[in-house]
Amino acid sequence: MAVRYPRTYADEAGESHFDIVEDDLTPTAFVPTNPPIGLSTPHPATAAIFCRLAPGWDGSWHPTPRSQYAVTLAGEWEITVTDGERRSFGPGDMVLLDDRTGRGHNTVVTSSDEVVILLVWLDSDEA
Repeated sequence: MAVRYPRTYADEAGESHFDIVEDDLTPTAFVPTNPPIGLSTPHPATAAIFCRLAPGWDGSWHPTPRSQYAVTLAGEWEITVTDGERRSFGPGDMVLLDDRTGRGHNTVVTSSDEVVILLVWLDSDEA
């Protein structure tokens, strides 16, 4: 079994795109006295922070400042990459932001409610 999630990335020309990452889940004895559960390989991280985006927030075009997972906890937002593709994210959705060079992506809040995101900053060599 595997978990799949979208990732932004920059190509050699600095243009951003989406692709899909697939992490295999291996049965692992994790909780004592309980059956094995599916776990991916560890992804070393340096911090986990909460981020609040107000209704109507528009981040304009920017590369991500670091490789990071963005897990949506509340609200809805949208990312557009330079090839024109747009993807929407709502509660429970996750994206790996990894377009650290080039023009980056555009982020906008699309819901009338604030967006709350859990950002997990990955080690620089991770993504």
